[in-house]
Amino acid sequence: MIPGGGQPNMQQLLQQAQKMQQDVQRAQEELANTEVEGQAGGGLVKATVTGAGELRALRIDPKAVDPEDTETLADLVVAAVQAANENAQDLQQQKLGPLAQGLGGGGIPGLPF
Repeated sequence: MIPGGGQPNMQQLLQQAQKMQQDVQRAQEELANTEVEGQAGGGLVKATVTGAGELRALRIDPKAVDPEDTETLADLVVAAVQAANENAQDLQQQKLGPLAQGLGGGGIPGLPF
């Protein structure tokens, strides 16, 4: 029920929108500063990405390096980066998902949820 005869309070709506924008911006900053890891080959290859999906580090155990089989190493690198990105997407859902629900579930254009 909207008080005051059915007209929404525009000032209140603007304040809510500003707060939501600030909350989204804060969550995006947190994501950019939070690192998550993915691994492949039982930990032989580990990739670290930010919560925003930026690749920050790639560690390869020397045991994974076989000059005769670079395809397997490449596959492990791809799998580790994909796992790290999946973890980053999960983190995005945790941080930004509740904010999207506050928008009536419609989401915000340009945000990955």
